[in-house]
Amino acid sequence: MTDLSAPIKSAMMPMDAHSPGLAFRSLVIGLTAFLTVVDLFATQAILPSLTRHYGVTPAAMGFAVNASTFGMATASLVVGFFSPHINRRTGILISLLALAIPTSLLASAPNLTVFTALRVAQGLCMASAFALTLAYLGEQCSAMDSGGAFAAYITGNVASNLIGRLISAAVADSLGLAWNFYIFAALNLVGAVLVYFTIQRVQPMHAMMPAGSPLEATIAHWRNPRLRAAFGIGFCILFAFIGTFTFVNFVLVRPPLSLGMMDLGFVYFVFLPSVVTTLLAGKVASRLGTRPTLWGSLAVAGLGLPLMLAPHLGEVLAGMVLVGVGTFFAQAAATGFIGQAATDNRGIASGTYLACYFCGGLIGTAVLGRLFDAYGWHACVAGVGAALAAAALLTFSLKR
Repeated sequence: MTDLSAPIKSAMMPMDAHSPGLAFRSLVIGLTAFLTVVDLFATQAILPSLTRHYGVTPAAMGFAVNASTFGMATASLVVGFFSPHINRRTGILISLLALAIPTSLLASAPNLTVFTALRVAQGLCMASAFALTLAYLGEQCSAMDSGGAFAAYITGNVASNLIGRLISAAVADSLGLAWNFYIFAALNLVGAVLVYFTIQRVQPMHAMMPAGSPLEATIAHWRNPRLRAAFGIGFCILFAFIGTFTFVNFVLVRPPLSLGMMDLGFVYFVFLPSVVTTLLAGKVASRLGTRPTLWGSLAVAGLGLPLMLAPHLGEVLAGMVLVGVGTFFAQAAATGFIGQAATDNRGIASGTYLACYFCGGLIGTAVLGRLFDAYGWHACVAGVGAALAAAALLTFSLKR
């Protein structure tokens, strides 16, 4: 494929038309999303083992594992800022190749400080590929197609949460912690190969270079109340998601549940319903509107919180299913809204959204980790509920 970031004055795709090759493009980008972020949350499945390995508290290990979100927030802003001048395919390819380096080095991290720094480096690479793919998708698809395409992209993310955790638990249990990271480095390289052989076959994006500077575009986006609210919703979504699926691991391995490492991996089949439901997010948002879709998905996630406080595994798993379905559905709807609400400079808007999203994950880990260590699981779940409520309030501002 030719230079994807070059201006193509011929033009803007009609916003009510179906873009050509959408099915193939969605498949490729969904697989790219899967292979890009497959190790982002997979490490959560081995948190108890890592905590014992480094001899630290759950909050300290949880923060180290999720430090990748700091790198992702930083890279999302930088890539979004310079997005109009970055060749999409080349940027995604380099990011995935570079990602394999810190991933493999995690296998021999001597202490928690080095481990944390390598997770930040992972985040920088992951977010570069993530943000460029998101901008590429927004520029390739018409408004009619964007909801389903973004939902397919988020579905790849959902699948990575399930399969990544299963792989991580299985490899760590059978081969040890070091091999876990080598396997994920190999998957990152597979993602680079996929991009090399497929992305250039998709037709060039229909993009126009921005009229103003990236700084002006960023300021304009923050002045837009709808986009500003969407940025806040993204922050709250990952705040809630990370708070749930980081610290629930420690609940699952402690009495009365007392699950083993392999059993903990199988628990993450709770993401399987989300793989199916997230695909429907685009159609639901198109039919009902973004606000009802977000309110409904946040309510579903909220219903799962009291179930996770129960002493029985079945109820805890049901609660995890509801939180997963609700947060991923909300993320797909919010991401699609960004692509529609930002009429220009979509790469910058996507980068800003992702920066806010990943900042929510980092701050969520820090705040909820403190609550978990000091006051226990009930306080952590209450914090998650507060984040979901804040997202629901911000949704009032998402008017077309």
